[in-house]
Amino acid sequence: MKIKISDIFRHLLLAFLAIVWLIPIVWLVVTSFSKYTGMNTSTFFPKEWGIVNYKNLLFSADSVAQFPNWFQNTFLIACATCVISTIFVLMVAYATSCMRFKMRKTLMNVAVILNLFPGVLSMIAVYFILKSFNLTNSHIGLILIYSASSGLGYLIAKGFLDTVPVSLREAAYLDGASEARVFFRVVMPMSKPIIVYTVISSFLVPWMDFVFAKMILNSGVSSQWTVAIGLYNMLEKSLINTYFTQFCAGGVIVSIPISVLFIIMQKFYVEGVTGGAVKG
Repeated sequence: MKIKISDIFRHLLLAFLAIVWLIPIVWLVVTSFSKYTGMNTSTFFPKEWGIVNYKNLLFSADSVAQFPNWFQNTFLIACATCVISTIFVLMVAYATSCMRFKMRKTLMNVAVILNLFPGVLSMIAVYFILKSFNLTNSHIGLILIYSASSGLGYLIAKGFLDTVPVSLREAAYLDGASEARVFFRVVMPMSKPIIVYTVISSFLVPWMDFVFAKMILNSGVSSQWTVAIGLYNMLEKSLINTYFTQFCAGGVIVSIPISVLFIIMQKFYVEGVTGGAVKG
């Protein structure tokens, strides 16, 4: 079998890009095990190794580093957002895929167009709306921001639900099943891949967000912060020489739940994406 020069070049290019992509991640991990507290750019690997950064971060909280509180806040916000957003997305996807009503296509097109605009464009208006309801500096306000417009991201879920055989729903209707019963007993059991995809996507939004979290939780009470705000605070000029390696350790810890979740659900995640690529 002849090996084409183009194939060799392609694989070399991919290997180079993979190395470039992995270098910052490897550096973050090895730096988190350094005994030196500040940023060390003289050597790639630390001269002295230890787990003191993880110990301090998890068990020796101070006025600056309150990682257990941040992690708990972020986890609760992410879980609440995940449940609400998943319900919204699946309900909108079911309505647009399996039901027929006036202005259906118009509403679908409007939702897609609105979804093209970055969410940060609305953050000033959103902030003053939440402020008028006294929901700033609260986790409830943050959950509302993440989940309120989640239904606009229905398109992939709709594409997957379009693949569910219509005959199954029609048989359920003939047996006297209501629309809600068809949704929960017929369509949802056949939609595990897209449910997993929606759950993971909804969980990642608050887990990784910084902009909206910083805007809403702006009171300066560090115990109420999310992980993103808390870790960013460690990079302030007056703190970076003391907390940089703890920042690296925090970055590693934050990535673990996402990585484990994705590895466990990878099969369903891929099926949800590929199934949702079918548009109806």
